[in-house]
Amino acid sequence: MLCSMFGVSTFCLHKIPLQEALDRIVQVTDRVEIMDDGLHFLSSPDLLESYSVQVSLHAPCRSVNIASILEPIRKASVEVLDQCFTIAADLDAPVVLHPGYCTWREEYQRALAQNKKSMAELKRLAQERSVAMYVENMGNWDYFFLRYPSDLPLLDGCGLALDVGHAHLNNCLDEFLAAPIAHFHLHDNEGKADSHAPIGSGTIAFGPVMESVRRNRVVPIIEVETFEGVLASIEALSRK
Repeated sequence: MLCSMFGVSTFCLHKIPLQEALDRIVQVTDRVEIMDDGLHFLSSPDLLESYSVQVSLHAPCRSVNIASILEPIRKASVEVLDQCFTIAADLDAPVVLHPGYCTWREEYQRALAQNKKSMAELKRLAQERSVAMYVENMGNWDYFFLRYPSDLPLLDGCGLALDVGHAHLNNCLDEFLAAPIAHFHLHDNEGKADSHAPIGSGTIAFGPVMESVRRNRVVPIIEVETFEGVLASIEALSRK
């Protein structure tokens, strides 16, 4: 029986080709988030159109930086994300993206200005393509923007994609849960490393998380490291 209460990210099977990953994931859920990176990078919507599932896209993040102070890299990063928007438009899918990051602490203010510039451009591009765009909070990495609730103005009116594990790493999950949330990534950890562990194996209290999920009327995405962890997470969350 398919689960409609939780979606699943292809991150759990990112080491195998996307079609193989999808064939396994659609056996347990009717909602899938494509990690549009690595082996799962999308050059067209064609493969997804053959599956009867609701889709969201996690935009490429490993090779882009929308806050780069090197303008050609910043512009190229925006272009890569816009290509993701174009595919998302064909699939009627929302897109989750990462904020930018600062490569040198001394360049923080310049990088922040570049991030704001990119966000304005991305908002316009997403609106032109009628694509919903959500921005994800980051974990305990000093060089990233959008780590704390005080950083929410960086969204510039876009929806928040709350990564529960990341918020836990920064000891601010409760504060984030009080904010309006458009999208959820669910995984567990022990408050030290971004382990993307199965729900229930770490130190996150998922009762309040699921209360926020229901309050915001969002179908959350399970983003754990293994497919076995997905199955364990669905079982654990079904009891919350």
